[in-house]
Amino acid sequence: MADREALLAELSALSATATSADGAVSLSVNTDGVLTRLRLTDAVSGMTPAEIADAVLRTYIDAQRESAQRTGQLLAQVGTGGYLMDRLRWRMQFEPTPPPVFAPDSAAAPPASSEKDDAVLKDRSSDAPPAAPPAGPVADDDWYDKGMRLGKAW
Repeated sequence: MADREALLAELSALSATATSADGAVSLSVNTDGVLTRLRLTDAVSGMTPAEIADAVLRTYIDAQRESAQRTGQLLAQVGTGGYLMDRLRWRMQFEPTPPPVFAPDSAAAPPASSEKDDAVLKDRSSDAPPAAPPAGPVADDDWYDKGMRLGKAW
C-alpha cells in the first residue's frame, strides 16, 4: 500500500516543461498532459498570431511527449499492458504536421489554400456537423478498437 501511495504522489507531482527554440514560449503540463502553465516572452510581440499559435502548439506537443514518457516510466513498474499504457505510447509518438510558418517580413504572402487536412491549425467552422451517435447502448468494443482487455493493467 505504501508503494501505491508513493506512486500516486509521484504522478500527482509530475510536471513537464518545454520551451520553444526561440525562447518565446514556455509551458508546463501535468501527468495527464493538461496545460498547467503558459508563459510568453516579449519575443512574441514581433510574431503574427498564427506564428504564436504555432509556437504554442509545437511547444505543447513537446511537453506532452515528455510528460507521457515520464508517466510511462513511473507506471512501468506496475505493468506495460492496457489502455492507459497504449494511450501514453500514442502521446509519445504523436507527430502533427503543422502548417508552414511564414516570416512577417516575407515578401510572399501565404497562399489562400495552404490549409491541409493534417494541419494542427485548421479552420473547421465550415466542416459538416458530426454524425449523431447510434441509438441504444454502445458495446465496449466500440470504445476500444482492440476489444476488451482481460489482463491486469495495474
